Amino acid sequence: MADLSPTTPPTSPSAAPVAPAAEAPGSRRLVSLDAFRGFTMFWIVGGKALLLALGALQAGRVVDFLRYQLAHSAWEGLRFYDLIWPSFMLMVGVSIPYSFAKRAETQSRGQILLTAAKRAALLFLLGSFRVSLSKNTPTLIELSSALQPIGIAYFVAALLAWRPRWVQATVAAAILAGYALLLALVPGPDFPAGSYARGANLVLLTDLAVLGRAEPEGWGTVISTLPTIATTLLGLWIGGLLRGPTAPGRKAAIIAGLGVAGLATGWALSPIVPVVMKLWTSSYGLASAGWACLMFAAFYWIIDVRGWRRWSFPFVVIGMNAVTIYLGVSIVPFTRIVGIFSKPIAAHLGNWGPLFAAGAVLFVEWLVLYWLYRRKIFLKA
Repeated sequence: MADLSPTTPPTSPSAAPVAPAAEAPGSRRLVSLDAFRGFTMFWIVGGKALLLALGALQAGRVVDFLRYQLAHSAWEGLRFYDLIWPSFMLMVGVSIPYSFAKRAETQSRGQILLTAAKRAALLFLLGSFRVSLSKNTPTLIELSSALQPIGIAYFVAALLAWRPRWVQATVAAAILAGYALLLALVPGPDFPAGSYARGANLVLLTDLAVLGRAEPEGWGTVISTLPTIATTLLGLWIGGLLRGPTAPGRKAAIIAGLGVAGLATGWALSPIVPVVMKLWTSSYGLASAGWACLMFAAFYWIIDVRGWRRWSFPFVVIGMNAVTIYLGVSIVPFTRIVGIFSKPIAAHLGNWGPLFAAGAVLFVEWLVLYWLYRRKIFLKA
């Protein structure tokens, strides 16, 4: 997603400065970013079905907890499944200093930004294409897929990639504050200012005014794209940190500290600004980005600081072709195709049948990605 795979990550604490045009010594990839991306995508392409099928073998509180966490919040609240999209927004930002540094070896700043604009437009169109497939309704302007906000946020972050990190942080904070004030102070014809109720909020009103429609589940699409940019700018800030001279262990601690700060601030605001993913309220943006930072910090510390990498290989294979599998599951009916062979076997496995069927689909998808990985075929929007 927008060149999420950095090609020249740092290999020592003496890595290049933050500026994207600076050269990062060494050629090792930031494996933790690939693994974290793959881990996040894993839940979308089959991990959720696999874990729920496993949990269904035995009822109990653990199974109920898994079911709860592997579904989006109905409205207010924050669950694990609500963290997938913010995690991708964060990773897009982290990747930019790496990918831009690589391109700066052969391209001018103007050429890099032109490429970024093309990538952003392509992401937007691919997102609309994916929604068109799922809804059987051709459309060019559609924000309900994750790809369109990612494309928009990616381009904004690209414009700020050469700015000092304090500028990036200031813009991110201003976006969250401005969005919070917008929802808090602007009323609608049928609801007061500061309404976050389902069916009666400024996000829904804007969608109806601009697009002439709203998502049935209450998802915001137009103005709620704005706060997603802040999460990507946070990732951009982290990417600059990772390319800087700070010791690796210290970098992991700083990222984790950002995570704790985001969580604390988000939940502190929640009595005033509810945590609502479908509106991407500022409290949700802070809390979800906090969790994303904590998860990435754990991946970075385990894989790139401690060097424990072998376990992450299955996720790396997925992460290095995230766009391929994200679009692929919309284009190719993996479940139906694999089911031709797996369903007759699953029918004889009793309660284990759903687990076998879900595992078979996920395994075939992974084999396709592994085939691409071995041949160094990587689709990058």
